[in-house]
Amino acid sequence: MRFLKLIGHILFIALLTILTQVGGLLWLMSVFIAVKLQKRKRYIFPIIYLICNIIIVPIVAPYFGRRKLPVIKSVLKPQNHIYPLLFRNYVDNELYDVLEQSTIDLAHLGIKTTYLDANFPFFNGFPLFPHLSHNDGKKIDIAFMYLDNNNKTDQKPSFMGYGAFINLNNPTSKNCINKGYWQYDLTKYLSPDKSKAFQLDKENTKTLIQGLLYRNKNSKIFIEPYLKKELGLVEYDNVRFHGCQAVRHDDHIHLQIK
Repeated sequence: MRFLKLIGHILFIALLTILTQVGGLLWLMSVFIAVKLQKRKRYIFPIIYLICNIIIVPIVAPYFGRRKLPVIKSVLKPQNHIYPLLFRNYVDNELYDVLEQSTIDLAHLGIKTTYLDANFPFFNGFPLFPHLSHNDGKKIDIAFMYLDNNNKTDQKPSFMGYGAFINLNNPTSKNCINKGYWQYDLTKYLSPDKSKAFQLDKENTKTLIQGLLYRNKNSKIFIEPYLKKELGLVEYDNVRFHGCQAVRHDDHIHLQIK
C-alpha cells in the first residue's frame, strides 16, 4: 500500500511539474508541512500554491529574467485564468515591453489583446508542454479578433483559445497530416464549445498583427499560409509558416522575438 502511495506521489509530482513547472515542488513542500503540522495536505497544498502563484513567484521570477503578464483589468489579458493559475503567463523583459507598448497602441484603436500560453517563470530550456518552443521567455500565443453576428466582440469561440479553426478544410493541415504529422490538428479537442456565430474579424486581426510587429523589428508571427493571404499580409516577411512539426495556427497567433 505504501509503495502504491509513493508511486501516486511521484506521478502527481511529475504531472504538476509538466503542467506548471513549480507545482511538483509545491506539492512536496505541502507534504512536508502537513507532516510537521499533522494536517491533511489537501488543505495545505491549495494555500501554498495560491500564495506562491499570487505573491512569491512573481517576486522571484524577475531574478530569472521573467515578468508576469497582467491577469485582470488590463488591455492585455488572459483568455482563460487557467493560464496564470498554471504559471504559464511569464515572458522575458524585452517581450514584456513589446507587449506593453503594442497593446497600449492597439487599445487606442479599440482592440484588447488576449493572450494564451506564454512561458514558465524560471529557467531557459524548460519546455512548456505541449509547445515546442515556449521555453525561453520570448514566445507567446495571442488570440484572433472575432465578430459575433457581424458585431465586434472581445469574446472568443473557444474556451481555451485553441482549437476553433477558421477553415476546417485548410489545405496545409491536410498536407501535413498526409506527411505523417498526426499532431497537426490535435488542438481541435481543446475546443468543445465552438460557436458558428463567431467569424474571424479580418480587419482587426490584421491590425492586431501589425501592431504586435511594429514595436520590434526582429519579431516574428506564425500563422497559416492561407490566412496570411486572406489578411493581406503577403508583403510581411516576418509573418511566416511555422512548419508541419508544430500544430495548426489558424486558431491563434504565435508571436516571438529574438
